[in-house]
Amino acid sequence: MSGSGDPSTLLRAMFEAAIASAQPARVLARFLPAAPRGRVIVLGAGKASAAMAEALETAWEGPLGGLVVTRTGYARACRHIEIVEAAHPVPDAAGAEGARRMLAMAEGLSADDLVIALISGGGSALLPAPLPGLTLAMKQEINRALLRSGASISEMNIVRRHLSAIKGGRLAAACYPARVVTLLISDTPGDDPADIASGPTVADATTCADALAVLARYRIETPREAREALEGGRGESVKPGDPRLARAETHIIAAPQMALEAAAELARAAGFATHILGDAIEGEAREVGKVMAGLTHQVLRHGQPFAAPCILLSGGETTVSVRGQGCGGRNVEFLLSLGLALSGAARVHALAGDTDGVDGQVDVAGALLTPTTLARARAMGIDPAAALDNNDGHGFFGALGDSVITGPTLTNVNDFRAILIDAP
Repeated sequence: MSGSGDPSTLLRAMFEAAIASAQPARVLARFLPAAPRGRVIVLGAGKASAAMAEALETAWEGPLGGLVVTRTGYARACRHIEIVEAAHPVPDAAGAEGARRMLAMAEGLSADDLVIALISGGGSALLPAPLPGLTLAMKQEINRALLRSGASISEMNIVRRHLSAIKGGRLAAACYPARVVTLLISDTPGDDPADIASGPTVADATTCADALAVLARYRIETPREAREALEGGRGESVKPGDPRLARAETHIIAAPQMALEAAAELARAAGFATHILGDAIEGEAREVGKVMAGLTHQVLRHGQPFAAPCILLSGGETTVSVRGQGCGGRNVEFLLSLGLALSGAARVHALAGDTDGVDGQVDVAGALLTPTTLARARAMGIDPAAALDNNDGHGFFGALGDSVITGPTLTNVNDFRAILIDAP
């Protein structure tokens, strides 16, 4: 290995550096607005929202109050902002009640008031406010189907925005005429504010027709009431130019590129040329794994487009079409596909993980791949190809003791993938 130390240790340190770079306590304070003449109300949702609320309370001088909804296990001890925990990725009643209360807090605000919205990834599931006439059970059913379909996060959020009473700019519209300042931690490819937690404070240019097209594309069975809401236009979101959003502004305070750059800095200090291939890579996780394996083989065989030793970094959000009995997990699926395509290449180690600490529906961030991964699995009677066919990356890496478990990271800037190619 270039420099000194174990490749897996360096990869873990890089992952930790990526997560640390996006901690709310490090990035939030410099984006805070000036105090208003009226009240300050804090509203928010997402896996990082409680940590954002904690950082806000530390930095803010003056009275404030409000409510944020975060994933169960991600709460922080705040003095003035109420923290509600709810389920993710499938919404639950706690999230629905939190969304209802949030909309109630937005009522009756004046032009002298300020709403600070703290929004991060995961907010879509954590704020499940169904349109009137729909139920939480209907939204849960649609959400489960979308999660298993292979739809991209952008496609899923188009549907979510048009079946919601709070997403797609509706929360900001409810706050009018107050000023709304939204602080965002991005977990979406391209950092589009409308896609982060389905944009509760952001105008939405997509339509009910677009939502119907997504449901048709992935053959999602849809309850009659939901389909009628979309077909009749009742689910239409708040559009660009709506006067109720005239006093709304957004600031992205942390994003995937920032995390990749922090990891790259650490890797370069360890003696590796480090290349960021993209922060918005999408597609089926197993197919992305094959592509990255092809690039790695080119480095190994021909020193192109980069010479070893080097590290290839990428971010974004891949998808998994779950057809087997496993629970999916895009990072472990990517890593298992990568490993199979590399066939135990002697100089290659890799790590893939979700910066929120949860890959899919499992409280495991991701896993590590080493040159011995496939051989060790087969020695244990585990067939790597069968595990991939079964969408069981978590079971595969867990059996080998190669899972990467972080616990709640209190931030969320999407997936982190690092491939370390050592010197000959």
